[in-house]
Amino acid sequence: MLAPFHQAEKPASRWRVGTEAEKLGVRVADGAPVPYEGETGVRAVLAALADRHGWRVEREHEAGEVIALRRGDASITLEPGGQLELSGAPLRTIHETCAEIRGHMEELRDISDELGIAWLGLGFHPLATQRELPWVPKLRYAIMREYLPTRGAMGLDMMRRTATVQANFDYASEADAARKLRVSLAIAPIVGAMFANSPFVEGRATGERSRRARVWLDVDPDRTGLLPFAWRDDFGYRDYVEWALDVPMFGFKRGGELVANTGQPFRAFLKDGYRGHEATTYDWQTHLNTLFPEVRLKNILEIRCADSQATAQVCALPALLQGILYDERALDAAQALVRGLDHDAVQAARAEVPGAGLRARLAGRELAEWASELLAIAEGGLERLAHLDADGRDERIHLASLRALVERGATPADALLEEIDPERPLLPQLLASERARLL
Repeated sequence: MLAPFHQAEKPASRWRVGTEAEKLGVRVADGAPVPYEGETGVRAVLAALADRHGWRVEREHEAGEVIALRRGDASITLEPGGQLELSGAPLRTIHETCAEIRGHMEELRDISDELGIAWLGLGFHPLATQRELPWVPKLRYAIMREYLPTRGAMGLDMMRRTATVQANFDYASEADAARKLRVSLAIAPIVGAMFANSPFVEGRATGERSRRARVWLDVDPDRTGLLPFAWRDDFGYRDYVEWALDVPMFGFKRGGELVANTGQPFRAFLKDGYRGHEATTYDWQTHLNTLFPEVRLKNILEIRCADSQATAQVCALPALLQGILYDERALDAAQALVRGLDHDAVQAARAEVPGAGLRARLAGRELAEWASELLAIAEGGLERLAHLDADGRDERIHLASLRALVERGATPADALLEEIDPERPLLPQLLASERARLL
């Protein structure tokens, strides 16, 4: 149970950053969601990427549909509603991350134009209803489709209508992992507000800054949230394992098929098995991937609290967090900044973020104030890391657009709403906006 975490430890010289960026597909002609099947569906996009750009197709089993692509250390995967996700390679600098994302979008450009598809970098589908969205034929999704609505009202919206940018980080030791996890949990609502970017639902502004953040408040309390047990000073790998053991499973694979096993905690599966099947190491690793806290511990530390972003803003999330987590002085400063905050205070702020964005309050101060201090800490960290591009600029350049928003207490959603005329149809405005459209 503990081995995957210990085996993942790396010295700082080998630390990398991985960025995962999801996007929502719409038909340019009418704003309808992109189906999975068909000549102009997501499957056709995957086939064209494989044919033209050297991606290797992946199926869950020999007769299964194409559900992912892989090339080197990067992959392209699908979320349940057809959201297209680039899971980037582990890279040393944010400059490399930005180049990877730009390259991915360039590969998509001609294919998407030919198929009449546009991709939106928003945290929640701005147009589609649940009924209009497709289901990607991945085995696990069929089980989640039935189970998650029994655990929270927003489970299906989480699966099919949300999109995120996620940043993944390494750790050197158990103590380093614990420290980074606790700091990341404490700043989660601040970061979530800084990247709040989903103000529309079914064609209308909701008055919220992040519908995606609202959704995650009501999914499945067993496997989501801010991990109250991780706030203790003596937190370690074993505490995370003990929690994971008590989270109910979705199922497990045997012979290319998924055996549904909802409701049984992994601890009981380990002890008693299920219908003649015994737990394996692969089952455990699969189970860890079905846990969805705001910050997830695996062989990497995954920060999962941000809405998806337009292309120009995607790199800001990994840049912000690299500046905090990979520079010792910055991590000290971030730890000092959140010292005194407890789980309940941070959870209360998290509940305010969907509606108030950076105007939400934490420990008596607006999140905009916290965000400004956190951004300054990250900028100092990136300056000291001194990863320079070809023009001699360090990674602070990737925070410039975020700094401009934070200085006026605005989220990406606020900036987008300033562009949108509520009296005009939403789709053409989104397609014309660099704050929303990726291609």
